[in-house]
Amino acid sequence: MLYSTRTDTDKRRAFRLRLASGELLRMPGAFNPLSARLIERRGFEGVYVSGAVLSADLGLPDIGLTTLTEVAGRTRQITRVTDLPTLADADTGFGEPMNAARTVQELEDAGLAGLHIEDQVNPKRCGHLDGKQVVDAGTAVQRIRAAVDARRDPDFLIVARTDIRASEGLEATIDRARRLVDAGADAIFPEALRTLDEFSRVRAAIDVPLLANMTEFGKSDLFTADQLSDAGVNIVIWPVSLLRMAMGAADRGLSTLLDQGSLTDRLDEMQHRRDLYDLLDYESYNRFDSSVFNFRLETD
Repeated sequence: MLYSTRTDTDKRRAFRLRLASGELLRMPGAFNPLSARLIERRGFEGVYVSGAVLSADLGLPDIGLTTLTEVAGRTRQITRVTDLPTLADADTGFGEPMNAARTVQELEDAGLAGLHIEDQVNPKRCGHLDGKQVVDAGTAVQRIRAAVDARRDPDFLIVARTDIRASEGLEATIDRARRLVDAGADAIFPEALRTLDEFSRVRAAIDVPLLANMTEFGKSDLFTADQLSDAGVNIVIWPVSLLRMAMGAADRGLSTLLDQGSLTDRLDEMQHRRDLYDLLDYESYNRFDSSVFNFRLETD
């Protein structure tokens, strides 16, 4: 009922322990708190919050227009409804290294288990768009060092994302990854790798966990969780998948309304009211205080 009963500290510690086990942690992207609760209900190991999804939810492109305040607010809403650890996209840290330091503390306060900070120039753009530019190695290292130095909970995961593959190739990615690990990064997120062999080569070059982004319609092929696990990947995210499916269904539903004037033919595609009530745990609220919560559940 209400929010998660696990503390932020407990979630972070559990996240670290599972990551240390070597298993692949599957973290679908939540586009709102309710979808995060569904991710937990279906048995995944974590929740991801995508910057591209947050931008799209605001009706904006993913080109660095969102603010730290907006990201902190949405991640706080999501983390508090699930017992799972939540990892979030913190773009470039929203400015200079000092901004990256503040970003870490703000998102710690929002209840996250970790975040990733990338090495693109400001303003950044979606990692699977052409024409990305990355900062020099020194600036990238400064961002990660600032983030690591700023955290107060040692279990808070600092993931370093590098977008250098698109502009300078795999060897540059490996070199940048090593520098970021030396700067204190707890994990590496090499964006837009092309093949399983590329993931395996980055895996062999570093001694920290490796994250793979399996976003649809991007630069990377869509590998299965088993394939990624065999390549040595430790975390896999599907950042925009649930939003894409939800928006696709919404678009088809609106078309049906225009064509037929009702949604009778699409009822079997909808989440039933009883399933929504179960996901929201209406019964617990009703039991909590019958003098206040005295409604009846009509689910048929």
